[in-house]
Amino acid sequence: MKLPCITILATLLLTLPAAAQLQITPPATTPSTPVEKQKLKPAPPAKKKEPAPKPSASPKPSPSSKPTPTPTVIPAPPTDNSSADLVYGAYQRGQYKSAFELATARAQAGDPKAMTMLGELYSNAMGIRRDYAKAAEWYKRAADAGDREAMFALAMLRISGRGGSVDKGEAVKLMASAAKLGEPKAAYNLALLYLDGQSLPQDVRRSAELLRQAADAGLPEAQYALATFYKEGTGVPKDPERAVRLLQAASLADNVDAEVEYAIAMFNGTGTPKNQPAAVALLRKASRQGSAIAQNRLAWVLINGVGVSADKVEGFKWHLVAKTAGKGDPELDKQLSDLPAEDRAKAEAAAKKWLGSK
Repeated sequence: MKLPCITILATLLLTLPAAAQLQITPPATTPSTPVEKQKLKPAPPAKKKEPAPKPSASPKPSPSSKPTPTPTVIPAPPTDNSSADLVYGAYQRGQYKSAFELATARAQAGDPKAMTMLGELYSNAMGIRRDYAKAAEWYKRAADAGDREAMFALAMLRISGRGGSVDKGEAVKLMASAAKLGEPKAAYNLALLYLDGQSLPQDVRRSAELLRQAADAGLPEAQYALATFYKEGTGVPKDPERAVRLLQAASLADNVDAEVEYAIAMFNGTGTPKNQPAAVALLRKASRQGSAIAQNRLAWVLINGVGVSADKVEGFKWHLVAKTAGKGDPELDKQLSDLPAEDRAKAEAAAKKWLGSK
């Protein structure tokens, strides 16, 4: 089974440009039942047997997919230096011009963090015109001075070719250096490169080690990815309980994919005690966050009254919402057509209202 697509939404120390993230399809693993096809396993109803909710994971990309840059805006952290704190404070308040002036003075005095901040401001057009070339220059100066966040930021620019030509070789070296210095986002991205097997030889065990490093540092995306590794036995022994603990940690950080997987695990009692009410509550949360998979599963739960009181109008509302996002369900379509006209109209109106508010 191929692992789900892992998208970097890492809590970067800096606001990176559109090139600051990768999207890589993991390799195939030992065949097992895809989450998309698994079914929630409720006890059969007392009177009429109805279809049970069918959990699923995120859609999987084709094995030929390549790294795809996606944008992210993440704040820089505070430091122990009082002058640097002024730079960071101005940045956090959105006073980018002030942050630029303060950082320039600090950078000229040799402060690597200030150099990294300048790279951040130039790459994201904060207070000044976007200039990837200048951003790369400042990131490189900071990286040469040992700043791990600058190493990672520069690696992402090199991968995308922003601010210079594409240089995946240099990007990998920078990322590896940043990971050794404890940068979790670098470890996570490096893990994806080992999974992808294009820029680096494919090595799922090394990928798992790097994911563990990033997960232990609290990176939700790494926690979710590593949970998938433990669930499928990719680069590590299968361990459903550990997978669930990682899903729980990522869920607490509002990782939507992890919320859906954790809800499914709780609903079925896989690797954790069964708790259907908590699972339904988490499906509601993920549905409100826009997960079409959660919306589809929540629809099944509500329509069939499993783990929660039946509410067909609400259930079919979520079915229609999920359908607009490509998660249609012919079986639910049939049940919708059998719904009394008045209830069907209510469900359609509720779905239209929800979609209109987006």
